[in-house]
Amino acid sequence: MAPTLRDVALRADVSLATVSRVLNGSTRVDPTLASRVRTAADELGYRANLLARGLRRQRTDIVGLVVPQIGNPFFSGLMQAVSRHLQQSARTVLLADAEDDLDLERQVVTRLADHGVDGILCAPVSEQESGVAAAEVAARLPLVFLDRAAADVEADTASVDQRRGIALVVDHLAEVCGGPPATRLISAAPVDSAARARCEAYADAAAEGRVADGAPPLLGEFTVEWGREAVAGLIADDALPQALVCGNDLIALGALAALAEHGVRVPDDIVVTGFDDVGFATLAVPSLTTVRQPLDALAATASELLEQRIAGVEGPPRCELLRPELVVRASTAVAP
Repeated sequence: MAPTLRDVALRADVSLATVSRVLNGSTRVDPTLASRVRTAADELGYRANLLARGLRRQRTDIVGLVVPQIGNPFFSGLMQAVSRHLQQSARTVLLADAEDDLDLERQVVTRLADHGVDGILCAPVSEQESGVAAAEVAARLPLVFLDRAAADVEADTASVDQRRGIALVVDHLAEVCGGPPATRLISAAPVDSAARARCEAYADAAAEGRVADGAPPLLGEFTVEWGREAVAGLIADDALPQALVCGNDLIALGALAALAEHGVRVPDDIVVTGFDDVGFATLAVPSLTTVRQPLDALAATASELLEQRIAGVEGPPRCELLRPELVVRASTAVAP
């Protein structure tokens, strides 16, 4: 049987009230008595019931984190960054993977709220369809959108300027190719806010003549498989452009694989860019030119927004937009 507060009190030869004050962090206890209590607790292996303590204080020091697909290296990296920042505030993070499924997302955000977390960080699956469940939870406890947002929800958002990221890619390709290149966008369907912003930014660049592209974008999923499939189709149709703008690094990895399988040389025959700068971008062959999202700053910003709301800070929803940067590597290293 696990030791109780009474066991600690008997071992330390003090009252239950003294044990409770010491283990709850009170400084209004004689240092000698406090030392005896902590020694007794250590000797008995006593561990406080943090959930019960949290209920008494009306907080649990637990935060929920909901991501759309933990198998995507971008979100696994973001999860690690968030955990690091919240642990500095002595918080525990409960991770939930929505698996790109709206019904599952609705279930996990509701369960996290029902289990008494202090707040939730959420990267929603869908900009339009995730809003109902998010709004219901946001009415009960602090909720902050991370990386992506959902429409019609009164909540803070921390994200990266996706449109600027695409603009950096377009400007780089014009420099590499000596003018607006013939390009093709391969990305995910604009279901979430990040995918939509990337598609819209590319469409604006095409409309402004900053890329030469009369063909519609190839839209599927943020996966290696989709990148491989889309490029294989372009090769079969003899429709490869000068440059491929990939909506994320997973798509770019699939594109590089398909090009290599068909003997198309990168960057000599075609140049390729990605988005996110996940860990394998430097390991791709050739290494991948991509847009780096500032994961650590994104996690810190979202965590701080949530901490403020948990602390009771009021006011209208805030949107913090961080700046990405272009990382140039061998996949666009074309000689003049």
